[in-house]
Amino acid sequence: MGVGEGSRVRYTYRLRVSSTARVALEAEWARCRWVWNECVAKSKQVQERGRRTGVKETCGPAGLDRMLTEARRVMPWLREGSSVPQQQMIRDFGKARAKALKNIADRLPVNRRAGMPKLKKKRDTSLSLNYTTRGFQLREGRLHLAKGIALTVVWSRELPSRPSSVRVYRDSLGHWYASFVVATSAEVLPATGAVIGIDWGVAETATTTSDAHDLPHAEFGSRAAQRLARYQRQMARRKPKHGQPNSRGYKESQRQAAKAHKKVARQRQDTGRKWAKRVVTDHDVIAVEDFKPTFLTKTTMARKAADAAIGATKAALVAMARKHGRDLRLINPAHTTMDCAQCGTRAKHRLPLSERTYTCTACGASSPRDRNSARVMLVRAGLNPAGAEGVRPVGALLPQAA
Repeated sequence: MGVGEGSRVRYTYRLRVSSTARVALEAEWARCRWVWNECVAKSKQVQERGRRTGVKETCGPAGLDRMLTEARRVMPWLREGSSVPQQQMIRDFGKARAKALKNIADRLPVNRRAGMPKLKKKRDTSLSLNYTTRGFQLREGRLHLAKGIALTVVWSRELPSRPSSVRVYRDSLGHWYASFVVATSAEVLPATGAVIGIDWGVAETATTTSDAHDLPHAEFGSRAAQRLARYQRQMARRKPKHGQPNSRGYKESQRQAAKAHKKVARQRQDTGRKWAKRVVTDHDVIAVEDFKPTFLTKTTMARKAADAAIGATKAALVAMARKHGRDLRLINPAHTTMDCAQCGTRAKHRLPLSERTYTCTACGASSPRDRNSARVMLVRAGLNPAGAEGVRPVGALLPQAA
């Protein structure tokens, strides 16, 4: 279960798809993929025309909607499919294009994959269809999509409320899923009076002010690296020549590699969620470093940082705190490794990553580097003094978030 905007969350379930439904979904995806590629082509045409004439033009949703309406009028093949996922494809294209333009305006580093929206090729993209309320229904435990597509849902748990939208997709292993967006209310947990500071790292995924809540680096990726490398070598040997279809052996090696990747991802996700649940259950206020690990991709620790899955673990903590009504405060990570948690003095020079012990030149306090940074989170969140165990005195009021 992931978190969306506000109090909306996603509930994902496995689907049992018949051969008839699979053919219908693939045909629907072919139409939606054509709509996306037409949006890309239209956007490029507008950009090129603006570059030639010097007049700035925009390719907004209204113009793309008119393009879709005209295309459905003259193309029976496109009209055979539902208009709901096709319109949602235009909305998704608009969001992707707006995000890319914002990154360009902010002068953020944009690589080839994260730039302007690209064409969706048949072999390189996974099937994904979005439906709003007028495009699907839940009847007798089954999911009925527009144009008579019926899917069997494996209900592992009940939906808390009526879903507002659903995304039907197929993963790299060929498994089908339905992801419902529903509105939920916070499940408030009993107050504990405890607070905690959390610092993200590479030696340990999370170092906290409580020894019992530290999250060690599980190294799931390192353990699976040898098995994954074997499948990748098999793929390299069996890769077909240009223009030839993939062999059965190549597809099997590709499937095994995808299976290994997915197992590691699920292990990281499960570990992060369980740790986040424990932290949220035991503490009322959580001060977390608002850490963005993207800069680590340019360092020698890139592989280990990716294996730590800091971003996914942080997202799980934010989602769990929101779900249970806890006060979570994101702290600016600037200079957290240079400040002393005892007296607040800032070191004159940045500590190298090889130096794992922080020693204050003013008060002489010495502690592990990450532990000191976790205590700095508490100080910056206004949660000190909190006592030796991170518990505030009886009767003291917890400060409210700014």
